[in-house]
Order: sequence, then C-alpha cells, then structure tokens
Amino acid sequence: MRLGRLISLNAYYRSHGIRSVEIATALWRKSSASSYNGNCVEVARLQDGRIAVRDTKDKTSGPALIFTESEWDAFLSGAKSGEFD
Repeated sequence: MRLGRLISLNAYYRSHGIRSVEIATALWRKSSASSYNGNCVEVARLQDGRIAVRDTKDKTSGPALIFTESEWDAFLSGAKSGEFD
C-alpha cells in the first residue's frame, strides 16, 4: 500500500474517532445475497455500535466507510423501499 493512501485512511478513521486496529480486528460479515463474482461488501458492527462497510476485494488495504446506527438504519430503509434503484 502506498504511504499516502495509508496516511489518508488513518486520518479518515481518526476523524471518526476510530483506530485502524478496530477495523482490522472487527468481525466482518458478507451478505448472504452477495454473488461470487467479487462484487460484494462486508459489514461489521464496531465496539461503539457504529457500522463499518468495506469492499471485499480490498479487505486489507481498502477503506471502510463508517456510519452511525441511525445513518445505517436510514440507508437500509431507503434500500428496502427502492430509493436507490
């Protein structure tokens, strides 16, 4: 991984009050609806209750997006209602 990318990932996590080790040690789950073509995401509940989402193709060096529970609930509600179709 390039140093610049690592620094920006750490800055993103710090801005959300997350340590990189929390992302690395989180219990990640892949959706049962995911296909096997590599276009999947994984979700983890962090220790403080927030939700992290990452691309399965880039597990070790890619970013994880951080959401509060209310943000995640709003996203799921919108997805279920077809808001993003």
